[in-house]
Parts: sequence; C-alpha cells; structure tokens
Amino acid sequence: MAWVGRSLRRFRDPVLLRGEGRFTADLADNAVSLRFVRSPLARGRILAIESEHPGQTFTAADLSGVKPIRPLLHRPDYVPVDQPILAADRVCFVGEPIAAVIGESPEQAEDLAAGVFVDIEPEDAVVDIDRALEPGAPAVHGQAPNNVLIEGNMRTPGVDAAFAGAAEIIEFEIRSRRQSAMPLEARAAHAAFDAASARITLTASVQMPHMLRTGLADLLGIAESDLRVVAPDVGGGFGQKMSLAPEYAVVVWLAGKLRRPVRWIEDRRENLMASFHSRDQHYTVRGAFDAEGKLDAIDADLSCNVGAYSCYPVTCGVEPLMAMAEFPGPYDFQEYGVRARGVATNTCPMAPYRGVSRPVITLAMERLMDLAAERFGVEPVEIRRRNLIDSFPYRTATGLEYDEGSYRQAMEMAEQAIDLKAFRTRQNAARGDGRYLGIGFSVFCERGGYGTPAFAARAMDITPGFETVEISMDPSGFVEARIGASPHGQGLQTSLAQIIADELGMAPEHIRIIHGDTDRTPYGWGTFASRSMVISGGASKLAAQKLKARLTAAAAQHLQAESAEITIEDGRAAVRGGGAGISLSALARAAYHQSHQFADLDEPALTARATYDPPGTFSNACHAAIVEVDRETGQVAIERYVVVEDAGRLINPLIVDGQIMGGVAQGIANALYEEIVYDEDGNLLTTLLMDYLVPTAAELPDIEIHHLETISDASITKAKGVGEGGTIGAPAAVLGAVSDALKPFNAGIFEMPITPQRIRELLRGA
Repeated sequence: MAWVGRSLRRFRDPVLLRGEGRFTADLADNAVSLRFVRSPLARGRILAIESEHPGQTFTAADLSGVKPIRPLLHRPDYVPVDQPILAADRVCFVGEPIAAVIGESPEQAEDLAAGVFVDIEPEDAVVDIDRALEPGAPAVHGQAPNNVLIEGNMRTPGVDAAFAGAAEIIEFEIRSRRQSAMPLEARAAHAAFDAASARITLTASVQMPHMLRTGLADLLGIAESDLRVVAPDVGGGFGQKMSLAPEYAVVVWLAGKLRRPVRWIEDRRENLMASFHSRDQHYTVRGAFDAEGKLDAIDADLSCNVGAYSCYPVTCGVEPLMAMAEFPGPYDFQEYGVRARGVATNTCPMAPYRGVSRPVITLAMERLMDLAAERFGVEPVEIRRRNLIDSFPYRTATGLEYDEGSYRQAMEMAEQAIDLKAFRTRQNAARGDGRYLGIGFSVFCERGGYGTPAFAARAMDITPGFETVEISMDPSGFVEARIGASPHGQGLQTSLAQIIADELGMAPEHIRIIHGDTDRTPYGWGTFASRSMVISGGASKLAAQKLKARLTAAAAQHLQAESAEITIEDGRAAVRGGGAGISLSALARAAYHQSHQFADLDEPALTARATYDPPGTFSNACHAAIVEVDRETGQVAIERYVVVEDAGRLINPLIVDGQIMGGVAQGIANALYEEIVYDEDGNLLTTLLMDYLVPTAAELPDIEIHHLETISDASITKAKGVGEGGTIGAPAAVLGAVSDALKPFNAGIFEMPITPQRIRELLRGA
C-alpha cells in the first residue's frame, strides 16, 4: 500500500483539539516570573536606572561577560552592529529591553517592573525609510552614518541599451508597510538549572532549537553541551521565532545565576512592540518593453527598512539580498540592474516573515505586468503569456537556475477556472449599476528546499543547509525518526511518517517523529524557508532506505534466503513467490534478543542515519482574485479566490491545501488589513489587537485550489516547497483586483495594505 499522496489527517490534531498540547506556558513549577522594562523612547541616551527593588532588578551592568548579539555577513558592503542583551548606554527603538525584573508571580513581576525608573535623554529619531536615506538624517549607529547597513548592486551589460531602444518604458513605485507575523502563541521561554549536571534546559517557542542553543552558548560563554533547548508544541512561528532574541539570553543567564527556574511569557503588547517585524519596503521600478509587449529589462531600486539591529543568524541582509536575487520571478528577461539596501531606523528590528521579500517583489512584478497590459491594450493574462518562462532549466539574470515548472500552464488553468471572459461581461454590467468589480492575477515561483550551496552564497557567518535524520526500529517493531527540522504546526510529522512508511513497507501510525529537542535529535537547522518537506523529507527517505537494507539483510538470514529474494510490505518480510515470511515486529525482536543468529550483520541494532543537502528547487503558482470595492466606504470584499499550485509531488494533499489556505489568509491580511504604525517620533501606535487589524474567518473567502504536479529531479522525494507560496502570491492578486475595480477612476494601487481610508483618499484625488 502506498502512503505518499494520501490525505491523512495530522497525527497531532486530536491532542491539540482536546486541549492536551504541551506549550511552554504550560510548564508549572516554582519558576520565578520575568518581566522586562522596555524603552518608552525610540532613541536616546540612558542617564540612570533606579529600582525600588534592586535585588530583583537586573541591568546590563549585571551581565558581565555576556556578549552582545552580533550577526555577520562576510561582505564588504555589510556594516555589523552589536545588539546589547540589555541596553546600557543608549536605546534605539521603543520596546528595547533595558532591565529585567523577577517576581514570584507574573503579577508581582509586573508590579515590581513599574518600580524601575529609567532616565533617558531623548534624541532625534528616524523612523521612515525614506527619511533615513536623506542627507543629514540622524544616524541610528555611528558605524553607518548614512543608515545603510548593507547594499547590494548588480547591472548586466545591456541594461542601458535595452532602455534606450525600448518601445515602452513603465515606471512606478511600490510601498509595503510594516507588518507583524502575529503567531497565535507569542514568544515564551522557561529555563531550569539542574544542580546535579550543572546544565540548563531552555524550553521555548522557537523554530530553530539547535541554532538557538549555538547562539546562546556563544553569548554566555558556555559549552553547548551545558545547554539543552526544547521546542514543545509551538503555536505558529512564520519566521518570527527563527532569530535569537536577547530575552532568551536573559532567561538562561538568570536561571544559571539564581539556580531556580525562570519563565517569561510574552504578552501581545510586547509581541507587537518588540518581536521582530517585517515587510517595510519601498521600491522604484522601471521596465523596458519592446513593441510586442516583451519585457527586455528591469532597473530597480529596492530599499528595505531593517529596523534598529540585524537579526541573528541571517542578518539584515535577508530582505534586501533576497529581493535583489529573486526579483525577476517567473519572467523571461536577461537585462537587469538593481540596487538593494538594508536601511537602519529607530524601529523594532526586522526578521524573516513568511515569504520574506517575495510578497513585495511579486507585487512589484505583477503590477508591472498589469500596467504593461494597459499600455499595450491587452488582457493581463496575455501580457503575462508573452513573458512567462516556458523552457527549463532556466537561468535567471541573477544566476538562479529554475528546475522544471509550469508557469504558463498554471496561469492558463487559473484563467479557465475563474472564467475571465465571463467575468469581463459581468464587470461591465456591474459598472453600469454603480458597482465596481475587479480581477487580479499573480504568477510567481517560490524557491524552496535549498541547502548549503545556496546559503553559502550569502556569505553568512553561520551557513545553514543540510538536514540529518536518524532512524531506528525498536524490538517491538516500532520506528522512531529523529529529525533536525522543528515543525510548528505544518503537519510535518505526518508527512515524514508517510515517506518512511512507504520505504519500510509499514503503516505510518507505527512511526514516531522526534523533533525539537537538542538532546534527542541530530544537529539541524529547524523549519523555515519552505525547506522541511524537501530536505528533511529527503533525509528521511534516505535513512529509511538504509534501514530497509538492514531489515532485508536480517530477514534474508532469518529466512535462509538471498537478500534479492526478500520483499518487505504491509509490515512483513517474506521470500518472493509466496515463500516463508516473518512480521517486522518479530524480526526486530529476534535481531535484538537473538543477535547470535545474525552473525553476518555488522551490528544487531536496526538503526540508520542519513543527511540530505540539495541545491534547491522552485515551485510555482498562479492566484486569481475577484473583488468588489465599495466606492463610498472604500471597503473591499473578496468574491472569489482561485489558486493553481504546482508543488511537485504532493506527499499529503490535505496538508498541502492547509498550507496554501493559511498562507493565502496571511497574504490577504498583508494586502488589506495589517499594519504596524509608528508616529514620527518612533512611538508605536498599534500596541493591541484593537489597533492592529487581523482578519477573522468572516473576512476571508473560500479558497478554491487546483494542483499541477511537475516532477523534478531537484528533489529526491519529488516534492517542492509550499509553505510560503500562499502568502507570496495573495497580495499581488488582491491588490491587482482592487486596481482593476478602480480603473474607471484612474486610481492605481501601489501600496499595501490598501485600507478603506487609503482607497477613499485615492478616490478623492482621482
């Protein structure tokens, strides 16, 4: 029986639905509660810190020997800056931790924190990315007087000639406002000191347990073996829980100092204020087209607000450098000029959020195609058809190599599913009635499953990449697979069990996936960047194949046959042609308990280990959205939403569809609702969910999903990344549809989120 390709329900769901999950906040012991005193100013010099309870208050002066966070890129255009664990001399954003206060309860810690008085001399802050780039703007850090922490440039030889000979040149700006990843569970940490071993166990809601252990050990000057990191059930991450946060260093340090457990549970206000933000970008884009509407060249200036500090380990380069490298997307052109800058401001630091820069670059490329369609008087699908890559493998102007895909086919399937021709008829009729409908398309490719070679090109001080899986069958015939990846709601455990089950000829329910514990799993890079199914899945497949070879050899000895004559399926090993057989559970018990009968095996244990480190693969998709815009209120209602996704082989279609739906929901939120807002002095105005607008199920449409399955040799499981695609494609589809609806008013949409207020302002100016 084949398990890959079947829509199994996630194994963990019943536990979570019964409320029996184990999250960091569920740990109950005699832990002291920790609260942070945070800066109320965006920029200033600390003059004094006074506490009414000095024995329970800790400042930077107490953290002697603890290093600051200093992520590195080995590039001449990168400016490294230190992020202190607790601010000592200066503060650089509202919410930066200045002091840590402990109490016997969360309420007491909160009260004691109110008794800490910090005298800060205010200084001029710079908040907006454009203001930060102006001559004479306040410098966030002295090392970067122009506020540019990283700048990437490239220009192919023919860019200028392409623009000089262009039939049409289209120029516009794109602005994406700041957003939060908004995981259901905010950050949380619990650290406990074990006197017998002198080790500390940190339980935390994180995506990269091994990487967190490495970073913390380096900061604290301890051996990694002295620190255990456990990620239990994690209530969403979306990239916000990838990076090393200073709060975790304080929790671990205090546990060692006090020799008792310490817990910190972030509230939503802290999460919105001081957990990593994303998406704050401003682009200027020019496209050169020939007379037939073929794109010949792009010239772009990409500015990314990276906040006050660089995130560890990927650094502030992740947003601008990904934008620069992947801007061309699924379109066929070879002349490309780009400048991409990571710009420091006095705002919360940025870190990867689902899709990283790709929702914004996809929005830019799709708006370019929509504008070109208008200029050439053709449908948006036609201009895309003329420009989409349709021959593989394909090397982009930036050197990325796309494996097999279905870019044009996916768009044409979406066009057919949504019935573009019928929509245009209905749209024209609705305009006659004073109703404004619009349609938008978004075609994109998603890079996923990339290992060490891709990360090495970024010149990070720490290069992620490979994943390792250790697999073993115990004497009862059950299998445990220990993985370095660390899922946080994706259903990875179920999908990996399906892959292993097919290789071992057994049922997935007899396979347990162990993850999220640095003591029990091989060193790995966690779960991020649409990589786990490709890389951890590949390592799982290879390890299972090795274990199958050991089982086959053991069965051959036990059944007195040649290994080539042995088949393993349905939990049983047997001699081909109806010969003798034995259940895998009986074989496992014999291999362990009667090892003298298996003299030819190199060892009795049924174990295997494999590592997988691929160059990467590209999935692709087309999203199509139909919206109606209320001219009077500016409200946008999504009438229909269609996704055609090509993620290679679908290991578990149900889980894939869940990933797409969740991603689309976040992308719609990015497009229409969510925005982190600062005032000109750097004060955060969106501090609660009353201010930061998150859509509910009532605002989201039904999502119609269709699949293509392009099989590529770039992945040994034939699966491609799908974790971020929904979020990447949705903003462009929705905003393109809003722009199409407002075409009678010449009100183009080039900003997200496009709130009702912004729509009303556009219509007043039209």
